[in-house]
Amino acid sequence: MKIADTLEETFSALLSNKVRTSLTILGIIIGIGSVIVMVAIGQGSSSSITSSIESTGSNLLMITPGAAKSFGYGARSAGGTAKTLTLEDSKEIVAEISSVKALTNEVSGRYQVVYKGNNTNTSIMGTDTNYATVKNVSILQGSFIENSYVEGSSKVAVLGPTVVTNLFTTGEEEFADIDLNAVIGKTIKINKLEFKVVGVTREKGGSGFSNQDDMIYIPYTTAQKYLSGNKYLTEIDVQISDADLMTSAQTEITNLLLGLHNISDSTAADFSIQNQSDLLETITSTTQTLTYLLAAIAGISLLVGGIGIMNMMLTTVTERTKEIGLRKAIGAKGNDISFQFLTEAVVLTFTGGIVGVALGWIISFGLNYFSITTTVVSVGSIFLAVFVSAGIGIIFGYYPAKRAAKLNPIEALRYE
Repeated sequence: MKIADTLEETFSALLSNKVRTSLTILGIIIGIGSVIVMVAIGQGSSSSITSSIESTGSNLLMITPGAAKSFGYGARSAGGTAKTLTLEDSKEIVAEISSVKALTNEVSGRYQVVYKGNNTNTSIMGTDTNYATVKNVSILQGSFIENSYVEGSSKVAVLGPTVVTNLFTTGEEEFADIDLNAVIGKTIKINKLEFKVVGVTREKGGSGFSNQDDMIYIPYTTAQKYLSGNKYLTEIDVQISDADLMTSAQTEITNLLLGLHNISDSTAADFSIQNQSDLLETITSTTQTLTYLLAAIAGISLLVGGIGIMNMMLTTVTERTKEIGLRKAIGAKGNDISFQFLTEAVVLTFTGGIVGVALGWIISFGLNYFSITTTVVSVGSIFLAVFVSAGIGIIFGYYPAKRAAKLNPIEALRYE
């Protein structure tokens, strides 16, 4: 039997019962579409988290006070609130570790900020001029924290876009509508102390407590003198000159700080160092596992769709028993019959797969477009979905096709 004849008969058979064919294809459409969307959400989440971490700087070692605490499953959390890091520690790191490209000191906390009738509770980052380089912060208007501000413990502030919106609008305007020239020079109150606004940063995006758009930067010396009331640092961020030197630099800094803090046992360290590369690797592994899990859950609907294909084909074989007997009686071989029904199953699933991919892409695009969640549809997932749909047709169509091929022609002709 020619391929053209087989396809012609396939479409004729499938179109003879449009409702049943449509419902069977719908099962595959939902299954393939679900897989595409779930994988896109998983990959989008991974991309979003990775971009968010990378946007805070590259080749970073983050040193926090207090011993790291383990919560099981490899998760570790730094103490953060302990008081063990000082300016002397950061100076020694710069002087002794040759692979250090830049270093910034941090004294952070959350405080109430007020401007006239508006107020917000936001993160206050006490830092220095190196922070902008290390953390990829760029200025949109005015200037960042300068050395003279740090040396003089000046009460100056650089505002993130979200803070500007919260303090200098009535709630209806957006950041783009604000005259930033008018913002520079204004006086705001942080924890009831007056600070002069000297700059506004560019939008970076983000969410939660690490959102650099919802942050105010002041000199770390000012934060120590007026806010924290002590000489300690809450974090030291070290940028390493080369990614290949990250591990060795981490070891060198660990040994240096252990010596400076007079600690002989590394397990008793009163600080912890988090390697950005390790963090990215862990997050990538976690989100990849999440993507596989989401795909597996969506794959269940594909399995249900495949069973629907088998059910329809078995019903079709039963309905067309006389037709099969007649074909065999006039010379059709078992392979011809098997190929015919297998082709019908593959066409069903392949058609459902194509439509499912289109539907999955449209839904993924909609989720991204309306900012519901970040999605990334890869070409690989599309090709995989199409091939999987064709594979389902072969797997679930094989048994009905073989059953049709094995029918006895005489018994088939007598079938009522």
